Amino acid sequence: MTAAIVYAFASAIFLGAGVVLAQLGLRTVEPLSGAAISVPSFTLLFLVLSPLILHGEPVVWRALPIFAAIGLFFPASLTLLTFASNRALGPVITSTLGNLAPLFAVTAAVVLLHEPLLPQQLIGLVVAVAGAAIITVTRPRDLGHWRSWALLLPLASALVRGIVPPIAKLGLAIWPSPLWACLVGYVMSSLVVLTVQRVRKGSFMVQAPREGRFWFALTGISNGLSALSLFAAVRNGPITLVAPLAAIYPLVTVVMSAMMLKHVEITARIVGGTLLTVIGVALVLIA
Repeated sequence: MTAAIVYAFASAIFLGAGVVLAQLGLRTVEPLSGAAISVPSFTLLFLVLSPLILHGEPVVWRALPIFAAIGLFFPASLTLLTFASNRALGPVITSTLGNLAPLFAVTAAVVLLHEPLLPQQLIGLVVAVAGAAIITVTRPRDLGHWRSWALLLPLASALVRGIVPPIAKLGLAIWPSPLWACLVGYVMSSLVVLTVQRVRKGSFMVQAPREGRFWFALTGISNGLSALSLFAAVRNGPITLVAPLAAIYPLVTVVMSAMMLKHVEITARIVGGTLLTVIGVALVLIA
């Protein structure tokens, strides 16, 4: 259980950092092209290191279709949705609305895995949702004009992020290797985002400024480490514990946004909504 907690915290840190790094990349690169840089970047790094980190890891072919199916949506569609939301709404609102993911994750865990859900855990989830709702009525100056439909972007990414851990846990029960789960998923996701790039631009290679490619490569590595940590956490603990813990990443985003994105105004409402969300997570943990 301790390992699950540590991995979940690591996942939150890497994910929160990835949201802010993506915002830096979006200054010069559009979201879809950014995804075609970030996802393959981590996949390539993983493949280069695979002879070392996967040495002695047995292959269980029965679980391969599960991990491959996950890769069609995670991180491919999740990355596309998150980058688009980053551009439309900014990193803080994207992260805090993404904090709704535990609601979907716990629901899926109860239905698919028959994990118990205590009343205090349910209260904690409601409090977390309330914190996210506070953020949606905030319009920081740097966002300019945005329409309400843009809120569907982070909500859809929260849904994807929420249902992936329970499905991954089903696969990990057959093939208990977070490393292989992450690698297979990222290979599939790389094929998805590169195919989208090829259809849109006529080339698999993204034509973008060097600075933009750099930030998105870092984003991909940070997001990839977050996914790997998440799979490791799911392997070692219940979804009802891991999902809320991993959802504290908005705190990382708030801190890094204040440090790196100085034009982003962190209002009292944003901070209050984020803290309320974290309180809800805490209620889940102590249940």
